[in-house]
Amino acid sequence: MTRLILAAAFMLAAAHAAALPPPNADPALAPWFRDLRQPGTGMSCCSIADCRPTDYRTTGDQYEVLIGDRWLAVPPDKILDRRDNPTGRAIVCWTPQRGIMCFIRGTEA
Repeated sequence: MTRLILAAAFMLAAAHAAALPPPNADPALAPWFRDLRQPGTGMSCCSIADCRPTDYRTTGDQYEVLIGDRWLAVPPDKILDRRDNPTGRAIVCWTPQRGIMCFIRGTEA
């Protein structure tokens, strides 16, 4: 029983850590992040806790984003055509459980 309680506590702590905003997050951007909606469903992409600036590249006609040390393909139906990106960098909204929920291209040239 003690192992079960410890395992549950560890999973809860890990989930909480994954939901923390990235270091140096600007709280003024939180409303913009909360306003991001998944294409097709209109469901929230994330909050500032799930969305991160990311490096991205194109391979053929596909976007790929760097998450951790892996390049992941962005599903075409997860790309948001937003021109109001206040960060200037590409943003990916991702969780290990749901994968990529939204991707916003950066405005940097």
